[in-house]
Amino acid sequence: MRLRFVCAVGAVIAVCSSLLITQAGYARANAQPISMTGPAVPELASFDRIIPALMEKYEIPGAAIAVTKDGRLIFARGYGKADPQTGEPVHPDSLFRIASVSKPLTSAAILKLVESGRLRLEDKAFRILDNFKPPAGAPVDGRLYQITIRQLLQHSGGWDRDKEFDPMFISARICRAMGTQAPADHDTIIRYMMGQPLQFDPGTKYCYSNFGYCVLGRVIEKIMGQSYEAFVKREVLGPAGVSCTREGRTLFKDRAPGEVTYASAGEAQSVFPGAGRAPWPYGGWCIEAMDSHGGWIASAVDLMRFVRALDAGQIIRKATLREALARPAPPIGGAGGSWYGLGWQVVQVQGGVNYFHTGSLDGTSTILVKAHENGLAWVALYNSRPRNSDQFDGEMDNSMWKAIGEVRRWPEHDLFGRFEGCRR
Repeated sequence: MRLRFVCAVGAVIAVCSSLLITQAGYARANAQPISMTGPAVPELASFDRIIPALMEKYEIPGAAIAVTKDGRLIFARGYGKADPQTGEPVHPDSLFRIASVSKPLTSAAILKLVESGRLRLEDKAFRILDNFKPPAGAPVDGRLYQITIRQLLQHSGGWDRDKEFDPMFISARICRAMGTQAPADHDTIIRYMMGQPLQFDPGTKYCYSNFGYCVLGRVIEKIMGQSYEAFVKREVLGPAGVSCTREGRTLFKDRAPGEVTYASAGEAQSVFPGAGRAPWPYGGWCIEAMDSHGGWIASAVDLMRFVRALDAGQIIRKATLREALARPAPPIGGAGGSWYGLGWQVVQVQGGVNYFHTGSLDGTSTILVKAHENGLAWVALYNSRPRNSDQFDGEMDNSMWKAIGEVRRWPEHDLFGRFEGCRR
């Protein structure tokens, strides 16, 4: 069975033509065969054929792929260029923006609070966030204060971005309305949205909401009295043995050591004052405001560590994970073979469920999968989002299933020990 669910995804930036990486420019500069890094695994040679072919078709500079079998890292490869301008290659432990693959991290953090008794899934989110006030004089939709933590996790809080807008991507508009300095941070976005009407009664339907996960990040901060990032690092990533994953930064000059660059199809007016026009990934929006819904950077190897620990009950209890993957009660869950649980997209298969998440931002395409079949899990990270992204998202998923389907024997080795520490 195929898995497919599309998420979507005062400083001055000196943007010169060499920094604007376009798909067309990549195609002209990358006529040579795609390079590969990391240990070659003959049993999984299908990946070394299928992934480069996909990258060439969609003119993608670089990718990192990792696969685990029964908790062992059996495959970790980097493909192509982390930075086409310098020729720096992608490594298996290069850092990528993971976009909405950040949501499972936030879900795990919330469920840790539930397990500890600090939070209940039926608690009202905006009753907890009593320190947030709507704009002066703004009418407040009374339904706002009935939205539960469970509904935020399940994308049923009452916001429909298809009917209105996604507030995480209208920074300039929000700053003008709120009279604040750009770019809008998550606190400003939440206050602005408290003065906006909901599009449906909370809990009555599913509508994918980045904003709902932005709110969850602030719930964590209010309850714990510390930053969202600090809590996730200690309580979610720490038990998984993950130390290099962190929140991303928007500006090119602020990218982390070991982080790839992101291919962009054009420019936008930067959300940072005085910066002029910038490549979309480096100023078209503000990734710092997206922390709990799409703001993390991680390596393919570390995401496999996260899934391994989650599946083993080392982050949250196995019973809690089963609850997170269970079909939501009507009318949210529906009657089909797939649904969105508490932070994961879930597909019913014979004998169990597969769970996964995808991510999409300008310059980023990602997918993370835990399959019920054969104890497999895998991740694919790309430093581009092609113009025809819906088609690519399907092929990104299909290419992994195809490569796995050609494997005739699974190796017995474990490569996790090859990737200790952070890439510099």
